[in-house]
Amino acid sequence: MADKTIHIKIITPEKIVYEDDINAVYAQGISGSFGILPNHIPFMSVLAIGIAKIEKDGDEKSFSVMGGALQFKNNEAIILTEAAEAGSDIDTARAQLAKERAEAKLGSAETKKEIQIANAALARAMARLKAASKS
Repeated sequence: MADKTIHIKIITPEKIVYEDDINAVYAQGISGSFGILPNHIPFMSVLAIGIAKIEKDGDEKSFSVMGGALQFKNNEAIILTEAAEAGSDIDTARAQLAKERAEAKLGSAETKKEIQIANAALARAMARLKAASKS
């Protein structure tokens, strides 16, 4: 009988943010969004700043993921990232302020480096807000 779950770990350098048996995982790679169901072929992707969504028994949880990599093999998914946060744990007021600061910095940026830094900060803030809104 085929396995019907995926064991997932979302790992940062500080801790395991989430670990459980789930039914599906969806994430944003640098080449586009993808989804993985049980018994998928081995797969690896570099992740973009965005959200990872997991489904378990009809429920969904979203996590902000600040880049990294996802590896899937033998019904085990591992997300390695510098930072991740469950949408339900995100302080939306703080994330909104970070978005506004990043937008202001982007508006006043003069060099290519300043623009890149502001865009990265804006992407992180947007990922956090999107994960929070889906939780």
